[in-house]
Amino acid sequence: MLDNSDLILVAGATGGVGQLVVAKLLDNNLPVRALTRNKNKAKQMFEDRVNIVVGDLRYPDTLTSAIENVTHIICCTGTTAFPSQRWDFVNFFDAKNSPQIVEGEGVKNLILAATKNLKRFVFVSSSGVLRKDSLPFNILNIFGVLDAKLYGENALKNSGLPYTIIRPGRLIDGPYTSYDLNTLLRAKTDGKKAVVIGTGDTLNGETSRIDVANVCVECLNYELTINQGFDIINSGKRPEVIDWQQLFSQIS
Repeated sequence: MLDNSDLILVAGATGGVGQLVVAKLLDNNLPVRALTRNKNKAKQMFEDRVNIVVGDLRYPDTLTSAIENVTHIICCTGTTAFPSQRWDFVNFFDAKNSPQIVEGEGVKNLILAATKNLKRFVFVSSSGVLRKDSLPFNILNIFGVLDAKLYGENALKNSGLPYTIIRPGRLIDGPYTSYDLNTLLRAKTDGKKAVVIGTGDTLNGETSRIDVANVCVECLNYELTINQGFDIINSGKRPEVIDWQQLFSQIS
């Protein structure tokens, strides 16, 4: 069970899911450390409510201070599935921010930097990593984004660290890119679809970014999610209160 003696590092803290993870942690009065390449952006976004550390998953020597005294890591890093400005091209065949560099090697670098007494490493992967040779995932994987996610998953599974792997469907709702922390704290999913959890990379559908953030934080309160991977989508009528215990019991 999380408490205020824990320190949770959020990698990808200024991204679409990462922002919401930080907001949910703060809403639960939990200490947060944001790992970012851009300190000014993070400071403007989160004000003075988080500990901001500058680091880059691509460069292992920048991660030492980030993981100091951390009890949990939530990794929400990512880049686009198809070539874009975010790939930071040197030329077409050499991108500094390609999926393999960020979501494969970068995630592995963070895993290797983590201390062996870490309580949990949560990795946001993707639906389709085990179906990447079938439609429509083979199209999504043309430039290797699912290969990179699976590489990160395997690195985590082989690390010996206690882990949880989350595989959302196509992300919807947002991203809530905002420089107003209060807007993030008010982000809700009320009135939208229910949370559905499955295993084996078998679910198809859409997933609210807010519910990905919710599950990233909620899973840390349940031991039955340790060393488990599961799928998450939104479907059906949403209950007034989500029973996370019941949902997580489906994966153990």
